[in-house]
Amino acid sequence: MRERQAPGGIRPAGDFASFVAGAGGRLLHTATLLTAEAPDDNPRARRLLTLALARTYASWDRLRGDDPYDHARRHLATRFAREAWRAHAPLPRTRPHLAGTLAGLPPAERLVVVLMLCEGVAEEQTAALLGLPEDRVRVLCDRAVAALARPPARAPADAGVPKPAPS
Repeated sequence: MRERQAPGGIRPAGDFASFVAGAGGRLLHTATLLTAEAPDDNPRARRLLTLALARTYASWDRLRGDDPYDHARRHLATRFAREAWRAHAPLPRTRPHLAGTLAGLPPAERLVVVLMLCEGVAEEQTAALLGLPEDRVRVLCDRAVAALARPPARAPADAGVPKPAPS
């Protein structure tokens, strides 16, 4: 018996499950880098990924020849950018503890670094996705790379050692 073909190039929902099984780990890693959470404790990254996959699933039939990974990554990036923009509103009482290497970067720089250096997205595509001029994207990337190349500030060597009590 032949397998039924979806009419008009529409992808069956089973293909979406296969896509998530294959690309879900990489997308979660990207979301974890964006949120700068620890890989084993990343609730914000998982929420970000869930929302991006929900949007991808909602438009699954309309993707046709488009790359679903690129589509999901775009949703990750735009959702992260929107949430980061909202974070500049009055600060909440508790801020999440960021633990990753990229935690010291501002959200815009982190987003550009993850897209360009970790995901391999071209500068032009990154600029178009974020709605920024290419020069601005280049500056953000250069600034982020320079900040990452700088050694972290360390406390003085004797700061944590208790001084002996005078006798």
